[in-house]
Amino acid sequence: MSDRGDPTYPANLARQLRREILIGDLPPGSPIKERDHAARLGVSRTPLREAVRILSQEGLVILRPLRSPVVADPGLQEVLDEIVVLRQLEMFSGELACLRATEPEIDAILDLNARVAAEHATGDKLDVFDLDMQMHRNIVAAAHNPALARTHGEYLARLWRIRFISASQRTDSARVLADHAGMAQALRARDGATMMRHIRSHFDGFIRNVERHFAPDAASGPANARETAGGPGQPVKLGRA
Repeated sequence: MSDRGDPTYPANLARQLRREILIGDLPPGSPIKERDHAARLGVSRTPLREAVRILSQEGLVILRPLRSPVVADPGLQEVLDEIVVLRQLEMFSGELACLRATEPEIDAILDLNARVAAEHATGDKLDVFDLDMQMHRNIVAAAHNPALARTHGEYLARLWRIRFISASQRTDSARVLADHAGMAQALRARDGATMMRHIRSHFDGFIRNVERHFAPDAASGPANARETAGGPGQPVKLGRA
């Protein structure tokens, strides 16, 4: 019998710790003391250690030799550098998906878009966020390029917390939902150019939210300067608006 339903199973422990990191119960920079957290969660230290290893692979936790792991606390420039890469991966994936997605894949993505739109205003933030990220992952999967999907998964994991923070702000919900709808419609029409335009807009909003989140630190930091990263058909500006 599978132990995947067991709360002591490492993947389930990782899911619990991931949730605590995302909602701020385990803030950036805080140590994850093996003995204390194992006792708190009612588990042995071995599955907890494996759960922390899973989160370290996702970039949510930093492992340190002979010291307790800590919740990752990346700076603004590091986050923006990774967003540049994630943005290009999603734009390329979206364009390929318009060419390669099967009809059932398109139907599933449109269904996810409808669920996000229906639950965005009143649903649980983590649940809606999971649906949102599943929609993005499904678009990448529909590109049918395993290397691209693998690389996207690595960057998405590293940006998981900051993307959740951005989504939680809900300061521009109308634009977010419009971009989602535009992406879904472009996929249905197999219109790669329109798909990339909506993904570009989506990430513009993401970058604005990230800069807003880091605003107290960004005012005097080097990331305050404008930086350009070329993208398909149009440069991407990462400086403050």
